[in-house]
Amino acid sequence: MAPSVSDSLLAWYDTHHRTLPWRAAPGEPATDPYRVWLSEIMLQQTTVAAVKPYFEAFTARWPTVDALAAAPEEDVMAAWAGLGYYSRARNLVKTAALVAERGAFPDTEAALRELPGLGAYTAAAIAAIAFGRRAVVVDANVERVVSRLFAIEEPLPKSRKTIRERTETITPQARAGDFAQAMMDLGSGICTTRNPKCLLCPLRDSCEARASDEPERFPVKSAKKDKPVRRGVAYWIKRDSSAWLVTRPTKGVFAGMRALPSDGWSARADGSGDEPLSGVWRSIGGVQHGFTHFALQLDVKRYEGTEMPEGDGEWWPVDRLAEAGLPTLFAKAARLALAEPD
Repeated sequence: MAPSVSDSLLAWYDTHHRTLPWRAAPGEPATDPYRVWLSEIMLQQTTVAAVKPYFEAFTARWPTVDALAAAPEEDVMAAWAGLGYYSRARNLVKTAALVAERGAFPDTEAALRELPGLGAYTAAAIAAIAFGRRAVVVDANVERVVSRLFAIEEPLPKSRKTIRERTETITPQARAGDFAQAMMDLGSGICTTRNPKCLLCPLRDSCEARASDEPERFPVKSAKKDKPVRRGVAYWIKRDSSAWLVTRPTKGVFAGMRALPSDGWSARADGSGDEPLSGVWRSIGGVQHGFTHFALQLDVKRYEGTEMPEGDGEWWPVDRLAEAGLPTLFAKAARLALAEPD
């Protein structure tokens, strides 16, 4: 009898798995659920290459969920800076506190879904990888693999229900965590978006897309809508060797994080262009940044007047700006300003 899809994939994974700092070796007991959870939160919409140094820094600084729960939120947010999607960091703090209070992570998919920031995929992944539960784990890599394996013609995102149903049919009872990670590795290294390596694929004999000679056509996707483009201004105010930083509002983009002052731009509206101080302002260029639902063009203006800001904010030494935990957008703006001669 021919091996099943799961048998073929797991045999391939035993030899070709990626070695990652949050993973146990194939067939070995799962690592600490804290490390699995932390890695899965970091990996949401972020590449493995980008996550590795953050994961290693976080686990060195906060090696347990109790240690993370005891950390000041501002320290966690600063350590997260540059990783993007900052609501993940705020949910990280909330979840750590809940788990520390309860004494352990819940070990079922349903209970995991009740934790802040854990959707269907993340809860299923943690249940399978950390606790060995049989769970249907579907991320973007799995969507691509399963769409090709079954040649699903319905376009994304409508096809997600069908993809989940088909993934259910091939998910084994045993080694659920290894199977989930094997699907991820297959999608990231073999069944890639472009130029899939079909000759190296352990599922090639079962793949309907390969049989059709059009594997790259799958998954079929609906036409994308253009993102709106927002415009705003960031203000660089420097006194001696320090720059003026403010704390962002508690809701909205980069909520609660340190940043350069700006003119109130948001995901829904352009900024006002109102300058925070009277006097001379000089535009020194701009930076662009892509968000999930919009793109931003941010002009950077440098203050050349004599008035100094008052109220909520802090003077931060420019030679220590890397320690301020600025979001990537404002770090770009700061680098642009620092490149200008005084």
